[in-house]
Amino acid sequence: MVKKFFTQQKINIICSVAAIIFMWLVWLIAYYSVGNKLIVPPFTEAVKSFWHYLGDGTFWLAVGNSFGRSLLAFAISFVLAAACAALAIFSSAFKAALKPIMVVIRTLPTMAVVLIILKVTLGDKTMSPVIVTVLVLLPMIYAQIIAEAEGIDGGIKQMACVYGISKKERLFKIYLPLISPSILSQTGANLSLGLKVLISAEVLVNTARGLGGMMQTSSAAAEVANLAALTLTAVILGLVVELAFSQLSRINRRWRVKEGTDA
Repeated sequence: MVKKFFTQQKINIICSVAAIIFMWLVWLIAYYSVGNKLIVPPFTEAVKSFWHYLGDGTFWLAVGNSFGRSLLAFAISFVLAAACAALAIFSSAFKAALKPIMVVIRTLPTMAVVLIILKVTLGDKTMSPVIVTVLVLLPMIYAQIIAEAEGIDGGIKQMACVYGISKKERLFKIYLPLISPSILSQTGANLSLGLKVLISAEVLVNTARGLGGMMQTSSAAAEVANLAALTLTAVILGLVVELAFSQLSRINRRWRVKEGTDA
């Protein structure tokens, strides 16, 4: 078992390194194909800019602000989605009424919504990206929770009804324990997506003291290497978030197996 674990880990590491090398080669091919460092900067210049930013306090403030806003947007989205899903699980009428609303929110053009919300919030460049991120994450997280809830064994649901278990107890003692591992496993990807959407919105509205605002400034000043370094920062931050939650999900799965709650 231990040997199998380390063999699998070795394969995962090799595949990850191969993917990184492939992306690096794509960068080099793009650079030499374009032949213009104002469009595709040299990899070495981007790395130098990245290391320079690591010693800049303003950069870390921007990273903290953007990441904090993405966490806020995710928290709001998750709470709203969970509340809506809880009501939809026990009320088919509410679920039917909520369906077109979620569809409309999900199909809204993001860029146009950013500009509209910016006007509605009277030019607030800090909160408008948060609101836009919520509008992107809310219907997606809601759909994930509903899908997991509907995937619960029908026999368990019937048994709860037969024994007269209250809706509150069904929600917290049946639905929540059964769907939480799957929801937790998707949290990292959702947070990573939220970070990407938020930074994109920050770029559009030029949010001060945010990664998006720094990207917009670098783009306007034609500092392509700096722009690439900031983009690399956003990618690394998203990868770290996904990796952290994948490990958390793995630990949770092992604990459930140890406690005998999973097959």
